[in-house]
Amino acid sequence: MGQASSVTGQVIPAVSGGSRASARPSRSAARNAQRRRRAIGFSMALPPVILIALFVGLPVLLAIGFSLGMTGGLNSTAAAIGQNVHEADGLVTLDAYAELFADVRFGRDLGATVLVTVVTTAVTLAMAIGIAVFLRLHGGWLGAVLSGLGIVPLFIPVVIASWGILTFYSGDGFVRSVFAQFGLEGPVFGFTVTGVVIASVWVNLPFSLLMATSGMQAVPDALIDAARDAGASTFAIIRGVLVPMAGIPLVIASTFTAIGVLGQFTVPYFTGPNAPQQLGVDISKYFQSFNQPQQAAAIAVVVFVIASGVAALYVWANFRSAKQEGRV
Repeated sequence: MGQASSVTGQVIPAVSGGSRASARPSRSAARNAQRRRRAIGFSMALPPVILIALFVGLPVLLAIGFSLGMTGGLNSTAAAIGQNVHEADGLVTLDAYAELFADVRFGRDLGATVLVTVVTTAVTLAMAIGIAVFLRLHGGWLGAVLSGLGIVPLFIPVVIASWGILTFYSGDGFVRSVFAQFGLEGPVFGFTVTGVVIASVWVNLPFSLLMATSGMQAVPDALIDAARDAGASTFAIIRGVLVPMAGIPLVIASTFTAIGVLGQFTVPYFTGPNAPQQLGVDISKYFQSFNQPQQAAAIAVVVFVIASGVAALYVWANFRSAKQEGRV
């Protein structure tokens, strides 16, 4: 009996020590495998990051520095051939920005850009919400037709759409021709700020509609039925259930629409007036026509600052959603 216990006493520690010894290599192997997976993932993500850093990040930093008077290094060629270049005596200079904001034309173009952005975003979002709500609450063939028509601009190039809208609303276009058949004076929206808004809504509606529709369709039927059982009207359901529940997709749609309209070039170039112009057209004008690359870079920085303010709303909305869901 004692021998058995002594044998048992010798065997048990040996087994226990072996299990601990085998556990250490397994944990080490798991850590090594995890490091290898991380290294593989990092190596796969590194090429596009390097590509973006070299061909997007570096030019952006150079343009910002050039607008602040840093005319050496890679900016030396643009500074040598450009006109009205302000060189910093010290670290930086704001002379290029001071020159822009002292120009009445730049202030007018900046105001027109902000106006077109706000109006286009509001109209686009209102149309997208209207179609998405109708499709969610009623559906049917009419909802399918509206949603289908709202996606059509996605498959038409912006250049073609801009030219088509210009000729449609021009002085000798379709609208004026129809009104003339009845002896009436039709409106002319070609080469006007209104024409820019119409074309901008056309271009940006598909994305906003897709986001709004996806957000509305994700709202559970139980919430809508509960609101109806409580006596809520259709407007109350839209205001208190559908729109709040689809808040994040709507914020994404409004953010991307506003940023896209801020920096757009093709639409205002084709359909807009000679004055005021949007800042996207001004950048091209200062760079090509006036040969003032520093002023063009300064305008681009102004657009970037405004777009960053709009993007802050998107970041805040996502952070708030993540905080409510407990992910932060």
